This record gives sequence, structure tokens and C-alpha cells, in this order.
Amino acid sequence: MTIKTDLGYIDITNEVLAGIAGYAASSCFGVKGMTIRSMSDGLAHLLGLENQSRGVKVTVVTGTNGKTTTSRMIEQAFADAGLKYFSNKSGANLLTGIIAVFAQHSTLSGKCPYTHALIECDEAAFRKTSEYLPVECLVVNNIFRDQLDRYGEITHTLNAIREGITHVPNATLCLNADCSLTASLAEDGIPNPVIRFGVNVPIYSETAHELSDAVYCIHCKTQYEYDYRTYGHLGDFRCPKCGYHRIAPEVAVTQVISTGADASDIVLDIFGHAHEVHVNLPGGYNIYNAAAAAAAAHVIGIDEKTTVSALGQFECGFGRAEQFRLGQAQARMMLVKNPAGYNQGHQPHLARRRQLQARLPAHDRFADGTDISWIWDVDFEALAAQQGRFTRIFVSGVRADDMALRLKYAGFPAERIELVRDYEKLLGEIGADAAPAFIMPTYTAMFDLRGEIGKHTDVKAFYE
Repeated sequence: MTIKTDLGYIDITNEVLAGIAGYAASSCFGVKGMTIRSMSDGLAHLLGLENQSRGVKVTVVTGTNGKTTTSRMIEQAFADAGLKYFSNKSGANLLTGIIAVFAQHSTLSGKCPYTHALIECDEAAFRKTSEYLPVECLVVNNIFRDQLDRYGEITHTLNAIREGITHVPNATLCLNADCSLTASLAEDGIPNPVIRFGVNVPIYSETAHELSDAVYCIHCKTQYEYDYRTYGHLGDFRCPKCGYHRIAPEVAVTQVISTGADASDIVLDIFGHAHEVHVNLPGGYNIYNAAAAAAAAHVIGIDEKTTVSALGQFECGFGRAEQFRLGQAQARMMLVKNPAGYNQGHQPHLARRRQLQARLPAHDRFADGTDISWIWDVDFEALAAQQGRFTRIFVSGVRADDMALRLKYAGFPAERIELVRDYEKLLGEIGADAAPAFIMPTYTAMFDLRGEIGKHTDVKAFYE
């Protein structure tokens, strides 16, 4: 929301609005006389935990990368299966935002007329939110280094999710078998049923150079060995000392038929049933998201035909590889927030031998993570090695100078790096060039850009 004043414009983010709504709901929702409740009591009331028969079946998606896209895939399967559901589609995935979405879909008496809820949950927030959610299915996509100022070490993220799992002993866990960190969640003597998903083959013939976020065994600190890696630290890992290793997943990609700049085609085995699947978004990370969504759909009881169809038809989330036309250029926007996500974001474009424009906006606001040192671990050198393909290279945003410096050290000549801070001007420059453009903004830069894009195109609002 943007409010114009005599002194300028005031931007109110979705997180702020969700927080206000969430606190209000937790304080007074469904209580005669608007009696004040604690946040935990308010959420418990909204979820029907005082009477379990009134509760909805909740599917939660958490982890570092892919929460929104995986949720969109599952949502399409929900819709196609005819389930009566709701979701926090806006991406407000902290406790207050989740409270707000339950309040929005409940009556004034506190009853929820829906049978299912699909909730994307921040991985750190899951520790607390899980105390009140009657979770039927929990998807953990992966654990990567992210927002260092907030999460710190990746083990902190892992432990937050691990603690949250202790609050949902009846939930079926859908875990990424290829992530040594995520897979370890099944080793804690938990009572939960576990379904694993993963990729049984390499995804790319050529991959970006990536630093692993989990080099050493989580148990004995010995360096992992791999028969293959898909990206980052994901792959067929094993520890040569203690024997900790990848367990074959029940939902597995057994063949990567093709990976392009717009989509991927795979063979997906779901509990022994092989399906050719078209994933209508590019990138190896979306292949994993598809496998995760298929595992969740199996837990929920959606038939495989419906699931496979959904993976080819769902609409991407805002900024998650969405496409739009700006002047002469076809543009694709891909949210980036950590080295693994950035490398995967530009991987499909490196494989596509044609001229491109590159637009790299970077912010360091709170929602982005104020520590942007991670950009030095992104393989921009792979882009520089193909710089002859780029008609123009733009940097923008609050930390445009930092991004320009990083590109210079990667091998781009300084005179080729164009700094454009004004987003309206940036979009005009994109539209003036007929070459396809890929735009890779950080989180708040994405919101700023989409606000400008919305003035020139019919792009949907972020919550649609």
C-alpha cells in the first residue's frame, strides 16, 4: 500500500499490514464482548484447537528456498481435486500473518468452514507457529544459508525446524532426501511418518560453480562424498566415516528429459508409478519443488493423475520466474535471496545460447537481510564468461554500488556496467531493447519493481 502525503510517499508493506491484522485477530477474534486474549490463545481459538473436531487439516510448507512455488503447485492440486481450502497466498508467513489468514477465513463465532488449509511458513517462525497448527502434512524443501543477520548459521535454521516438529507428532513429514541437513530431521527418533522426495540423477550437464553450505557430515564432521550433485550441497551424499547417507526417496525424479529457460520435462516416480511430468517453470530448484508437491499431494490423498496435471498448469508466484512484456522485451523476474537461489536463477539462461539483458537490483532492507556479503559467493564469474551474449548489464537498488563492484571483480569491464537507480527509467531501458531480459531482484526490490511494472502491464497483484 502506498500513501501520498505533502512530504512524499509512504510505503506500507504487506508484512506490516499482516502483523496489524494478526495482532488484532489474536486479541479479539470470535470473543463476545471483544475480550482480550493472548496471541497463542487467539490462534488456538481460530484453529479450533479447543474442539479438535472443528479443526481444519493443515499442510505446511517450510524450508529455505522454494516455499512459495511449492505452495502454488500444491494449491493447484488442491483446486483440481475439488478440496475446500484456503491459503496464505500473499506470502505473509510469520505468526501474525498466519493468524490473519485464519481469521479472514473464519466466521465471527470462530468456526472455519474449510476442510483444508495450505500454509507457507517461515522456517524460523515454524518453531512457534507449530505449537498451534494442527498439521497433517509438513513439507521441508531444503536448508541453505540465508539472511545471515537473522538466521546466522544454517544449523540454527535446522534446529528451529527440528523443535517445531516436536510440536506436530501426528504430521507426516515430506523431507528432501538430497539435502543432508533436511534428511537428518528423520533421525531424531521422531514418531512422525516420513516420506522422502529427491532427484536420482544429475540435472545439468554444465553447472555453476557453487560453494557448498553443508560440506561436512552433520554427525561426525567428515567431508561428504558424492556420486553426483544436483546443485549446492544437494545430491547423492554419503559420509565415508560414519556411514550417514542419502536414503532413496519414495517420490523421485528418475530422468531429466529437458531443462530450458521456460520449463522442464522430467520423469517422476511416485511410489513406484512413473509419470512424464511437464514443470512449467525453469530451473533445477523447480524440479525439486515439483517432487515436494507430489509428495505432499500423496499424503493429502490426491490422486497422481490430478497431481501430475497440476504441475504443468499452476501459475507461478509473484516474482518467482513470472513473465511480462515491457516495450520490445520479454522479461522474466526471478526473486533471489541467497547464493544457492541466485546460481539456480541464472543457470537456465546460461544454458540458452542467445542474446540477453541482465538486470540485477539489490536491497539490504530488513526483509532482504541487511548483510549482503553473500553476493560474493554467487557465481557471477559464470555470467562474465558469457558476457558477449549480454546486450546490456544494469544494476540498481539500494546496494547497486555493491553489485557493480561484485560484477567488476567477476570480470565485467566497468564501462559495461550501467547503474540506474530509478526503477521507472530502468523499465524504460529494458523495453527499448528487443533482447529478452532476466531481472533478478532481492525481496523488497522485487516489490518496488512490481509496483512500477503494474503501471505499464496487466501483471497480477502479488497476493493473486
